[in-house]
Amino acid sequence: MTTEALYQELNYVNHSREKRLYYANMVINHTSLIPKLLDILFMVDDKISPRAAWVFEFMCGEKLETIIPFLDSFTQNIHRVHLDPAVRPVAKVCEYLVKALYSKQDNAIKKALGPEHKEKIIEACFDWMINDEKIAPKAYAMNSLFLLGRDYDWIHPELVLILERDYQMQSSGFKARARHILKKIGK
Repeated sequence: MTTEALYQELNYVNHSREKRLYYANMVINHTSLIPKLLDILFMVDDKISPRAAWVFEFMCGEKLETIIPFLDSFTQNIHRVHLDPAVRPVAKVCEYLVKALYSKQDNAIKKALGPEHKEKIIEACFDWMINDEKIAPKAYAMNSLFLLGRDYDWIHPELVLILERDYQMQSSGFKARARHILKKIGK
Protein backbone atom coordinates (compact mmCIF):
# COMPACT_ATOMS: atom_id res chain seq x y z
CA MET A 1 0.00 0.00 0.00
CA THR A 2 1.34 3.41 -0.92
CA THR A 3 1.36 6.42 1.39
CA GLU A 4 -1.39 7.94 -0.77
CA ALA A 5 -3.53 4.79 -0.48
CA LEU A 6 -3.03 4.72 3.29
CA TYR A 7 -3.91 8.41 3.43
CA GLN A 8 -7.19 7.63 1.62
CA GLU A 9 -7.88 4.70 3.99
CA LEU A 10 -7.44 6.98 7.00
CA ASN A 11 -10.48 8.94 5.81
CA TYR A 12 -12.51 6.01 7.16
CA VAL A 13 -11.02 6.22 10.66
CA ASN A 14 -13.31 7.80 13.21
CA HIS A 15 -13.55 7.99 17.00
CA SER A 16 -14.95 4.47 17.25
CA ARG A 17 -12.74 1.93 18.97
CA GLU A 18 -13.55 -0.63 16.25
CA LYS A 19 -12.21 1.51 13.41
CA ARG A 20 -9.07 2.54 15.28
CA LEU A 21 -8.39 -1.06 16.28
CA TYR A 22 -9.05 -2.35 12.76
CA TYR A 23 -6.47 0.00 11.24
CA ALA A 24 -4.02 -0.47 14.13
CA ASN A 25 -4.09 -4.23 13.55
CA MET A 26 -3.70 -3.70 9.82
CA VAL A 27 -0.51 -1.70 10.50
CA ILE A 28 0.76 -4.26 13.05
CA ASN A 29 0.24 -7.03 10.49
CA HIS A 30 1.93 -5.00 7.73
CA THR A 31 4.78 -3.17 9.48
CA SER A 32 5.88 -1.68 6.16
CA LEU A 33 2.95 0.72 6.69
CA ILE A 34 4.42 2.19 9.88
CA PRO A 35 6.78 4.69 8.19
CA LYS A 36 3.93 5.72 5.90
CA LEU A 37 1.61 6.16 8.89
CA LEU A 38 4.27 8.30 10.59
CA ASP A 39 4.72 10.38 7.43
CA ILE A 40 0.98 11.13 7.49
CA LEU A 41 0.98 11.74 11.26
CA PHE A 42 3.77 14.29 10.81
CA MET A 43 1.89 16.18 8.08
CA VAL A 44 1.04 18.30 11.10
CA ASP A 45 -1.22 20.83 9.35
CA ASP A 46 -3.31 18.20 7.54
CA LYS A 47 -6.75 17.19 8.83
CA ILE A 48 -5.86 13.50 8.38
CA SER A 49 -2.82 13.81 10.70
CA PRO A 50 -4.93 13.25 13.85
CA ARG A 51 -6.46 10.11 12.33
CA ALA A 52 -2.97 8.75 11.72
CA ALA A 53 -2.13 9.64 15.33
CA TRP A 54 -5.20 7.74 16.60
CA VAL A 55 -4.20 4.63 14.65
CA PHE A 56 -0.59 4.97 15.79
CA GLU A 57 -1.67 5.25 19.43
CA PHE A 58 -3.83 2.12 19.14
CA MET A 59 -1.00 0.28 17.39
CA CYS A 60 1.34 1.15 20.25
CA GLY A 61 -1.31 0.22 22.80
CA GLU A 62 -1.69 -3.19 21.20
CA LYS A 63 1.97 -3.94 20.44
CA LEU A 64 4.37 -1.25 21.66
CA GLU A 65 7.48 -3.02 20.37
CA THR A 66 6.43 -2.23 16.79
CA ILE A 67 7.57 1.36 17.40
CA ILE A 68 11.20 0.39 18.12
CA PRO A 69 12.63 0.71 14.58
CA PHE A 70 10.89 4.09 14.30
CA LEU A 71 11.84 5.63 17.66
CA ASP A 72 14.24 8.12 16.02
CA SER A 73 11.62 9.34 13.57
CA PHE A 74 8.90 9.50 16.21
CA THR A 75 10.90 11.32 18.89
CA GLN A 76 12.53 13.76 16.46
CA ASN A 77 9.14 14.90 15.17
CA ILE A 78 6.79 14.85 18.17
CA HIS A 79 7.48 18.51 18.95
CA ARG A 80 5.96 19.46 15.57
CA VAL A 81 2.51 18.02 16.30
CA HIS A 82 0.13 20.82 17.27
CA LEU A 83 -3.46 19.96 16.31
CA ASP A 84 -5.38 19.11 19.51
CA PRO A 85 -6.77 15.76 18.27
CA ALA A 86 -3.23 14.67 17.29
CA VAL A 87 -1.40 15.94 20.39
CA ARG A 88 -3.36 13.70 22.77
CA PRO A 89 -2.48 10.36 21.10
CA VAL A 90 1.17 11.41 20.63
CA ALA A 91 1.39 12.30 24.33
CA LYS A 92 -0.21 8.95 25.16
CA VAL A 93 2.41 7.10 23.09
CA CYS A 94 5.13 8.96 25.00
CA GLU A 95 3.51 7.81 28.23
CA TYR A 96 3.38 4.21 26.93
CA LEU A 97 7.10 4.38 26.17
CA VAL A 98 8.04 5.85 29.54
CA LYS A 99 5.84 3.39 31.45
CA ALA A 100 7.48 0.51 29.56
CA LEU A 101 10.90 1.95 30.36
CA TYR A 102 10.16 1.91 34.10
CA SER A 103 8.13 -1.30 34.09
CA LYS A 104 9.14 -4.11 36.45
CA GLN A 105 8.75 -6.55 33.54
CA ASP A 106 11.62 -6.91 31.15
CA ASN A 107 10.80 -5.57 27.69
CA ALA A 108 12.46 -4.48 24.47
CA ILE A 109 11.68 -0.78 25.03
CA LYS A 110 14.15 -0.69 27.95
CA LYS A 111 16.99 -1.56 25.56
CA ALA A 112 15.77 0.53 22.63
CA LEU A 113 14.86 3.85 24.29
CA GLY A 114 18.13 5.75 24.40
CA PRO A 115 19.10 9.02 26.08
CA GLU A 116 18.39 11.06 22.93
CA HIS A 117 14.86 9.60 22.75
CA LYS A 118 14.25 10.38 26.41
CA GLU A 119 15.49 13.95 25.94
CA LYS A 120 13.05 14.53 23.07
CA ILE A 121 10.19 13.07 25.11
CA ILE A 122 11.12 15.25 28.10
CA GLU A 123 11.24 18.32 25.88
CA ALA A 124 7.83 17.56 24.34
CA CYS A 125 6.27 16.81 27.73
CA PHE A 126 7.45 20.09 29.22
CA ASP A 127 6.14 21.90 26.13
CA TRP A 128 2.71 20.29 26.63
CA MET A 129 2.80 21.28 30.29
CA ILE A 130 3.54 24.95 29.66
CA ASN A 131 1.56 25.43 26.45
CA ASP A 132 -2.19 25.90 26.22
CA GLU A 133 -3.04 22.22 25.76
CA LYS A 134 -6.08 20.26 26.88
CA ILE A 135 -5.98 18.23 30.10
CA ALA A 136 -5.24 14.81 28.52
CA PRO A 137 -1.83 15.66 27.01
CA LYS A 138 -0.89 17.49 30.22
CA ALA A 139 -1.92 14.46 32.31
CA TYR A 140 0.12 12.07 30.14
CA ALA A 141 3.05 14.50 30.26
CA MET A 142 2.84 14.76 34.06
CA ASN A 143 3.02 10.98 34.41
CA SER A 144 5.89 10.70 31.95
CA LEU A 145 7.88 13.48 33.59
CA PHE A 146 7.27 12.06 37.05
CA LEU A 147 8.70 8.70 35.98
CA LEU A 148 11.61 10.23 34.05
CA GLY A 149 12.40 12.30 37.14
CA ARG A 150 13.77 9.12 38.70
CA ASP A 151 16.78 9.35 36.39
CA TYR A 152 16.97 13.11 35.84
CA ASP A 153 17.15 14.90 39.19
CA TRP A 154 16.26 18.30 37.69
CA ILE A 155 12.85 17.18 36.35
CA HIS A 156 10.88 16.92 39.61
CA PRO A 157 11.73 20.46 40.81
CA GLU A 158 10.76 21.90 37.39
CA LEU A 159 7.57 19.84 37.29
CA VAL A 160 6.61 20.99 40.82
CA LEU A 161 7.11 24.63 39.78
CA ILE A 162 4.83 24.24 36.76
CA LEU A 163 2.15 22.31 38.67
CA GLU A 164 2.07 24.78 41.55
CA ARG A 165 2.12 27.79 39.22
CA ASP A 166 -0.73 26.54 37.00
CA TYR A 167 -2.80 24.81 39.66
CA GLN A 168 -5.37 27.59 40.31
CA MET A 169 -6.03 28.31 36.64
CA GLN A 170 -6.55 24.71 35.50
CA SER A 171 -9.50 22.33 35.36
CA SER A 172 -10.53 20.00 38.15
CA GLY A 173 -9.04 17.09 36.14
CA PHE A 174 -5.68 18.84 36.01
CA LYS A 175 -5.88 19.64 39.73
CA ALA A 176 -6.64 16.03 40.65
CA ARG A 177 -3.73 14.71 38.60
CA ALA A 178 -1.42 17.46 39.86
CA ARG A 179 -2.28 16.65 43.51
CA HIS A 180 -1.54 12.99 42.83
CA ILE A 181 1.84 13.74 41.20
CA LEU A 182 2.81 16.31 43.86
CA LYS A 183 1.99 13.79 46.57
CA LYS A 184 4.18 11.18 44.87
CA ILE A 185 7.04 13.67 44.57
CA GLY A 186 6.58 14.51 48.24
CA LYS A 187 5.46 18.15 48.03
